[in-house]
Amino acid sequence: MSHPAAPSRHKFRQQQEPKDMVRILWLVGAYFLITSALMWAAPLSWYRLTPGVAAMGPFNLHFIRDIVLIFAVSGLAVLHGCRTGQRAVLLVGLAWPALHALFHILLWIERGVPLDTIALVNLAGLQLPVWTSLAIASSIEPKESHP
Repeated sequence: MSHPAAPSRHKFRQQQEPKDMVRILWLVGAYFLITSALMWAAPLSWYRLTPGVAAMGPFNLHFIRDIVLIFAVSGLAVLHGCRTGQRAVLLVGLAWPALHALFHILLWIERGVPLDTIALVNLAGLQLPVWTSLAIASSIEPKESHP
């Protein structure tokens, strides 16, 4: 008696990862890149218009550009992970944003856990995209490595 062929790894991955979930990862990767491009192109505007940033200290172009480059690399890694389906690449791309989000949670606690514009922007612009993406990426079946 013959046994039906086992589904390929790719088909299994498609069954496990609804397209809507992967679309969220694509959107977050693009969001990181768009954010980095806007910060690079208009750093002073970003500094002045993003709630809470100016409260952290004086405008520092070098520091902002460092953050831009980190977000750009993160965005590229997330997009590459989406394209290749490699969970490890997705997780590497989300590592810095997740650590950055944790740092923002600590800052929020230090501020006394206020429910203000800064907290809302942090929640919508950083916490939700990062933690949702990390949950999705963590649920992706790892690809087998080939020597």
